[in-house]
Amino acid sequence: MIDGKYNITVVGAGGLVGRTMVRVLEERKFPVNELFLFATERSAGNKLNYNGKEIEIKTINEDSFKNIDIALFSAGKKASMDEAPLAAKSGCIVIDNGSYWRMNVQVPLVVPEVNPDAVQNHKGIIANPNCSTIQLVVALKPIQEHFVLKRVVVSTYQSISGAGQKGVDKLMSEINDKDNNSNQKHKVAFNTVFHEFVDDSGFSIEETKMLNEIRKIMSMPELPLAVTCVRLPTLGGHGESVNIETEKPLSVPALRECLSSQKGITVIDNTKNDDYPTPQLAGDTDDVYVGRIRLDNSVKNGAYLWVVSDNLRKGAATNAVQIAELLVEKKLFEFKTFV
Repeated sequence: MIDGKYNITVVGAGGLVGRTMVRVLEERKFPVNELFLFATERSAGNKLNYNGKEIEIKTINEDSFKNIDIALFSAGKKASMDEAPLAAKSGCIVIDNGSYWRMNVQVPLVVPEVNPDAVQNHKGIIANPNCSTIQLVVALKPIQEHFVLKRVVVSTYQSISGAGQKGVDKLMSEINDKDNNSNQKHKVAFNTVFHEFVDDSGFSIEETKMLNEIRKIMSMPELPLAVTCVRLPTLGGHGESVNIETEKPLSVPALRECLSSQKGITVIDNTKNDDYPTPQLAGDTDDVYVGRIRLDNSVKNGAYLWVVSDNLRKGAATNAVQIAELLVEKKLFEFKTFV
């Protein structure tokens, strides 16, 4: 730290999320003393604009994290495994957007609107949750506080941008009929596809992530959850169809009021005027949008919600920068790392 400003690095600066992190740092006027950009050799040498200055992307070496206060990571599993501990041992706090550290008991998994106090227990690495998890827990927190959650059922409608630049490129190539890979079982364009499956459970990696992460963030390890995650051939924004059951009685006005009171939520819920959130409406913004609030009369205390957010911003880059803002606000730069 120099005169109240911090040396920051973005690792994975050449990717969709990394580039968005740089833009969010500038837009939110984060107190940056100097910004350093790192990525793979493929992106090295490229430049990104930050506050009117062109900054070159470089490759990481053993000295890269010396004198760095905070590192925002979005560079894939290997970087999370290998480079994040290197950064933490150098005295740099890592905010990692990947999945590798999220369920480690030593690592806080943080959404600032939901569990900000979790950052106080950090040991050099803080995990940024999955994009679909972030927007959902922001909506669930006030419902839990006011009505006490009994069960949550969610189906996601996720943009292909959640797969990064390669996902976007794949979709556009298929739309333009340039991708004729005969070995590919399911195309993305004009289709719905599921995330990767790794075992015989029938659950995808994304579904398992959401199940585990929601319970950890909300400190509700026994919360009954049912999750189905679906990719759509859209370029930005995730939607979620959410069904809740609660211990206390619900009403639509009471739900609207409690959701509207939550920081980071915008309620758009007037179906008579066709007013409801869409991924296009959420694009390039940082709020979580909730609409189509209605009661589910098939259970005692049930309701439906439609939850939308920009997955590259609140679902990744903005949440990471908000965690960095918490570190500054709470002055949490001294730590003893566990790695």
